[in-house]
Amino acid sequence: MDTSWPEQFAAFLDEQMNDADAAHDRAHIRRVVTAARALAEREGADLDVVEPAAWLHDCVAMAKDDPERDQASRRAAEVAVRFLKRIGYPEETHEAIHHAIEAHSYSAGIVPETTEARVVQDADRLDAIGAIGIARCFMVGGALESELYNVDDPFCEDRKPDDHTYTIDHFYEKLLGLPETMQTQAGRKEAERRADVMRDYLNDLRREITGVSNPEL
Repeated sequence: MDTSWPEQFAAFLDEQMNDADAAHDRAHIRRVVTAARALAEREGADLDVVEPAAWLHDCVAMAKDDPERDQASRRAAEVAVRFLKRIGYPEETHEAIHHAIEAHSYSAGIVPETTEARVVQDADRLDAIGAIGIARCFMVGGALESELYNVDDPFCEDRKPDDHTYTIDHFYEKLLGLPETMQTQAGRKEAERRADVMRDYLNDLRREITGVSNPEL
């Protein structure tokens, strides 16, 4: 890929992302791009599709609690392709980039149909788990003014997770299940490693809250 393209992608994001929440900032984008490049190399995906899709996947910012959140990836795909047409990015890649962007979103529920879309989806989901995933979870929970945990049942042992109310519940509602949704072999392996980081964290948290650890967590 021509080295000038990423510079143009980054400049476009600077214009688009003023309203992005802290967990979906430019640092998130760069981490997803880095992960997508690595996965693309291992999976034999086309970087001319993967890289712009990774750069532009969140170019439309919508709050986590926005009732139309599940439309964000479709809108981002449309905005991204219009931008790519404007800067003269190779037109033969546009359809594949559009699909990779619209299919990356967890809430949209779109099945990725290409290797490139699978790579971008995995790269984005990897950033939701592990050490960085823990940090991002608390950033979002703070922004939504959620309680940290349910004092009577912090780890959802006898109740259904409610991540609209409790931040820790998001681990059980979504994050710990992400490794099972990974689309590539390389992504799944890394996701399992990162999930272990989160399980270790939750076990440490349990010990600090209750004085008792749970090594089978």
